[in-house]
Amino acid sequence: MSDVRGNEVVAYILARINLGKEYELLEYIKNLRGVDEVRIVYGEYDMVIKVRVNTLVELDRVVTQIRRLNGVLTTTTLISS
Repeated sequence: MSDVRGNEVVAYILARINLGKEYELLEYIKNLRGVDEVRIVYGEYDMVIKVRVNTLVELDRVVTQIRRLNGVLTTTTLISS
């Protein structure tokens, strides 16, 4: 299954979240424009966020919105090829 459709930008944001804020943030993040899927995960990261947008500028907007949220400690963004 491919994550690339035409000129679309698909990225995965790996986030570390403050303990106890995971589900509250999931509910908020899943409604952000460009967010395709959000999952709580266990391990080094607490959340994986799949983003589909048309440009890198739009991706930057989504990443910045997420990074500014109270309870988001760190993020790592992986852009799919």
